[in-house]
Amino acid sequence: LKEENATLRSKINKLQILSETQADKMRKLEKKLEENKIKEEKEAQDLEAMVQHVEQNLQLMTKRAVKAENSAAKLRQENALLQVQLRNYKAENEALQLGQAGLATAKQNAEMALQHLLRVTTSSRASIRQLLSGAESLQLVADLLKSIDRISEVSEDGQ
Repeated sequence: LKEENATLRSKINKLQILSETQADKMRKLEKKLEENKIKEEKEAQDLEAMVQHVEQNLQLMTKRAVKAENSAAKLRQENALLQVQLRNYKAENEALQLGQAGLATAKQNAEMALQHLLRVTTSSRASIRQLLSGAESLQLVADLLKSIDRISEVSEDGQ
């Protein structure tokens, strides 16, 4: 009976040691799980902040693109008006050349209109380039948002 008692005590001690070891492992795993949860929450918050930042940038770029489009439309209208004026001046210039009266004035007017037209054309080109640059930026932001969506889908599938 004493032997059996000693054997049982030995088994109980071994089981207690095993139980403590497993309890330690469980505490470590629970702690690690909690750390991972906190890390995931922080990553989700960071990702959300990044998405909000990207959305704000997208809104700003959209406003800039709309402004550039409006500016380009105004410049195109002004360009068309100046082209009509240039044609009128050229016609006037031809009429004056035929009549031999006021030739110098007509040339001066035509040259002035031409210079103005060239300035507006140059300005229009710069605005159109700016508009195209804004469109490329918007495309880049759209691609970034698509990749963020893919990251979200992958992390949801992985859970």
